[in-house]
Amino acid sequence: MLDEALASTPGVEHLRFDRRQALFGRLDAIQFHWPETLFGSGTGAKGLARRAYAIALRARISMGRVAVIRTVHNVELPGDVSPWQRRYLEWVERRTDHRIVLNELTELPEGAESTLIPHGHYRDWFADVEKTDAAPGTLGFVGLVRRYKGVEDLIRVFTETAEAAPELRLRIAGNPTSAGLADEVRASAKADRRIELDLRYLSEPDFARAVMSSSGIVLPYRFMHNSGTVLAALSLNRPVLVPRTAVNEALSAEVGPGWITMFDEELAASDLLAFADAIRTLPAGEPDLSARDWDRAGVAHREAFTRAVAHRRGATR
Repeated sequence: MLDEALASTPGVEHLRFDRRQALFGRLDAIQFHWPETLFGSGTGAKGLARRAYAIALRARISMGRVAVIRTVHNVELPGDVSPWQRRYLEWVERRTDHRIVLNELTELPEGAESTLIPHGHYRDWFADVEKTDAAPGTLGFVGLVRRYKGVEDLIRVFTETAEAAPELRLRIAGNPTSAGLADEVRASAKADRRIELDLRYLSEPDFARAVMSSSGIVLPYRFMHNSGTVLAALSLNRPVLVPRTAVNEALSAEVGPGWITMFDEELAASDLLAFADAIRTLPAGEPDLSARDWDRAGVAHREAFTRAVAHRRGATR
C-alpha cells in the first residue's frame, strides 16, 4: 500500500529495493523499515555473502551523499541478532538523517528530525480475499514468530486453561526466525492437543485467512510499540488481546470499545479466559480506522524524504 502511494505521488521516483541498485545506482535517499532484513537467515556461504553485502552497503552510504530515513516500528533494536549485526544496526541508527514515527508517543534521540505518519489500515489490501468465518472458541497468533513476541509464553499460559476451558483452541501461524525457535515452539505445543501449529511463511491470503478463522487474535509481545499485525486484525474485523501500553490505550480509544483488550504486565491464563469469553459476541459495526487511510501517505513521505536529503546535503531546500 505504501508502494502504491509512493508510486502515485508527484515528485518522487520510487525504486523498490534492489541490491545492485543500492550499491551502484544514483540515489538521493534510502529508506529502512527493518534494516535487520539485510542479514537474512542464511548460514554458511549464504550468510557470509549477506554479511559482505551489508558491509559494502555501509561503505557506499558512508562515502556518498545518500540520505538515510528510518521508519521507527520498534523502540529497541532486535535482540535476536549476532553482536556484529547489532553493531551494524547501531551504525544505521547513528547514520539516520530523518525518522518517520507511526505515533506521537515514540521517543527519539535528542535533536532528531522526524515526521509523524500513522500506520495505515489493511482493508483495501485484503478486500479481495474471500471472507472466512471465525471458528468458535479459537484464539489465534498470526505473524512472524520472533523471541520478543512471546509465543513460547502464550503456549505455556494457554496450557494452564485446559481444566477451565477444555473446548478452547489455539492456532499459531507464522514463520519462526530460526530453526531453534521453531523446535522450541513445537516441543512446547506437544503438551496440549488443543494447540495447532502452522509454522511456515504465510502468503498474504493465507495470513488473512488465518486471522479471519480465529475468533480473536492474541499478541503476547513482551514489549509492543507499534504493530502492523494489530491493524491487520482490526482491518479484518477481529478483536485483539495485547499488552497494556500508552500506544495501545490510544489505539483502543481511536477504534472504539470492544476491539482491543489489554493485559497488564505478564500474560496470564485468566487473561485468555476473559478474552475468550468477551469475544463470544463481536462489537457492533467495525473498528473505526478512518484516521488511517492511505490518501496522504505518499505526500507525507515525500516531504520526509525532502527534509532528509536537505539535512544530508546541508541545504535549505
